[in-house]
Amino acid sequence: MTILIDPPFWPAHGRLWSHLVSDSSYDELHAFARALDLPSRGFDIDHYDIPQERYAEVVAAGATEVTASELIRRLIDSGLRVRERDRPS
Repeated sequence: MTILIDPPFWPAHGRLWSHLVSDSSYDELHAFARALDLPSRGFDIDHYDIPQERYAEVVAAGATEVTASELIRRLIDSGLRVRERDRPS
């Protein structure tokens, strides 16, 4: 059971973002997010979007730094990945 975060690389809304996921359960992910007071609006189906300025704080709280490709691979392997075509429109 691990909380994973990729580097702030994804541009949106004038800043860079990371993705925060669990490789075991959404419950674990939401509990980690609550402990850091991450806003629920940051949850996007299977991950939280984390702004660059909070990256170090999230890592210090225990998230494991991985590459974006490693994060996606582990999310898929966990069975928690929601494919783009399965996302609500």
